[in-house]
Amino acid sequence: MEGNGAAVRITVLGSGTSVGVPTIGCDCPVCRSNDPRDKRLRPSVLIEHGGRSIVVDTTPDFRYKALRAGLRRVDAILFTHSHADHILGLDDVRPFNFHQRGPIPIFGSPDTIRVIQHVFRYVFEDKPSQSSVPRLKINTLNDEPFELCGLSFLPVPLLHGDGKVLGFRFGYAAYLTDHSEVPESSLQLLSGLDVLFLDALRHKPHPTHSTVEQSLKVVDRLKPKRAFFTHICHDLPHEQTEKALPPHVRLAFDGLQIEVEGSHAA
Repeated sequence: MEGNGAAVRITVLGSGTSVGVPTIGCDCPVCRSNDPRDKRLRPSVLIEHGGRSIVVDTTPDFRYKALRAGLRRVDAILFTHSHADHILGLDDVRPFNFHQRGPIPIFGSPDTIRVIQHVFRYVFEDKPSQSSVPRLKINTLNDEPFELCGLSFLPVPLLHGDGKVLGFRFGYAAYLTDHSEVPESSLQLLSGLDVLFLDALRHKPHPTHSTVEQSLKVVDRLKPKRAFFTHICHDLPHEQTEKALPPHVRLAFDGLQIEVEGSHAA
């Protein structure tokens, strides 16, 4: 897989679990924390390259994230899977349609696209609407690499409990979220990384998410230069948790920005 060697900037739009942190109705120390890194919206990243902007997942808080990040354009949207905390902000792309005067390409697995078409049926119905709807161009992914905004993307199949989701490798970076297991065949796609994002919900085992300890084993196996854990719940206080991690492994936090080289040959 080849790509443009220009730098890629990754911005963490959200680093939290499906209910976010603080969690509604919770008075635990993390939910009451004054550390801004403990304020976690639902998991999503922005990938910028060559003046283009790619969003991974449109979470329910996408509008707020876009305003907070000063996002001016969205050239494409990648979906990891179709759970509510990853798709329900899709309607909020309408202002980007207005400004960009065109549809936005969306990419996902056949199952993910099928759910999006069902949940947002009004977007895809072939009949006039009196109100504005998102203008989207559907692209269905398989396991093959694809080119987007001057970058080569490689879908990385993952297990999310009994379900299947996609992570994405782009250049020397990979973003994997909402996984309970990274299959051996997918581990083989992730060698030579500079930056690796991994799901690490908490310490206690969970049927559909990786723990800190499980993700540390993946880091030991793949040996990226830097690893960032995301999809974090309120069990993990940022500062205290990081003190127990190796120096090259950090917790992601909302607003974190990372630059990485944009080319990779496989």
